Amino acid sequence: MNKDQEKEKNGNETNFADNLADFATKGQEEETVPYQEPQEESPAEELARLKDTHLRLMAEYDNYRKRTIKEKADLIKTGGEKMISALLPVIDDFDRALQTIEKATDIEALKEGVSLIFNKFQTYLGQNGVKKIETHDALFDADLHEAVAMIPASDEAQKGKIIDTLQNGYTLSDKVIRHAKVVVAN
Repeated sequence: MNKDQEKEKNGNETNFADNLADFATKGQEEETVPYQEPQEESPAEELARLKDTHLRLMAEYDNYRKRTIKEKADLIKTGGEKMISALLPVIDDFDRALQTIEKATDIEALKEGVSLIFNKFQTYLGQNGVKKIETHDALFDADLHEAVAMIPASDEAQKGKIIDTLQNGYTLSDKVIRHAKVVVAN
């Protein structure tokens, strides 16, 4: 290699290093902006600016309100879809049971089939937080029960206790969705 080629090679290496250093520091340079005193707005300009800001905030709030109402309506509309879809197998079982009733000769097998469907439905309700309110030998509780009749107690131990259940009550996540209709000893 001759001297001119070495100079050119060394010069290219130097130029490359300089270019790399310039590139690395290019984004670090800050522009200096001279300080400007804030100009006072005239009352009319300030009023116009505040009205514009207010109008934009109101529009943004209105859009937010409409969006949340729509989301809530969609949630209510499609929220029950999962529950209904899970009920479809129970409905299919009832359809099969109704078809079997017409041809049934073995009543015990029919009873067992309906009992299985009932248990399947109760399991589904339990999985979704629905629980039956227990009334057997329980004391009357106005928060859980509705007394539809009162009968004289045969002894002091029965007073205030539930004697009979006319309609079962249910809770959904510990909230009463239907009070149990009961007969209470008085």
